[in-house]
Amino acid sequence: MSGTQARHQAELDAGRFLIQRCADCGRAIYYPRELCPHCGSEAVTLVPPAGTGTVHAVTTIRRKPDAGGDYNVCLIDLDEGVRLMSRVEGVAPTEVRIGQRVRARVAKQGEQGVVVFDLLEPRA
Repeated sequence: MSGTQARHQAELDAGRFLIQRCADCGRAIYYPRELCPHCGSEAVTLVPPAGTGTVHAVTTIRRKPDAGGDYNVCLIDLDEGVRLMSRVEGVAPTEVRIGQRVRARVAKQGEQGVVVFDLLEPRA
């Protein structure tokens, strides 16, 4: 991995979640790229997002307990207008629902930083 993707992963590994913003068209971009996919500009920079978003879609992956148990896979729409695949942590996989508000954080998966989400208002 090199270039923009390597810089992005280095930031995640350091605990910082960044997305790109195009200086020419102003749109947010995720996953980071060398050129803006909206206007073709090279004037893209890594910037910190607000980190809040909404669950757009969710599915529960079923696994045997000895394989680590069930987990969820979600599509999250960040408030900046980009969508990414991740998971919501801190609640049972079956408790995650479309439309729930979430906040991003960086978690370690082995040596690599990955973006995961927590519910803003966990169910009571």
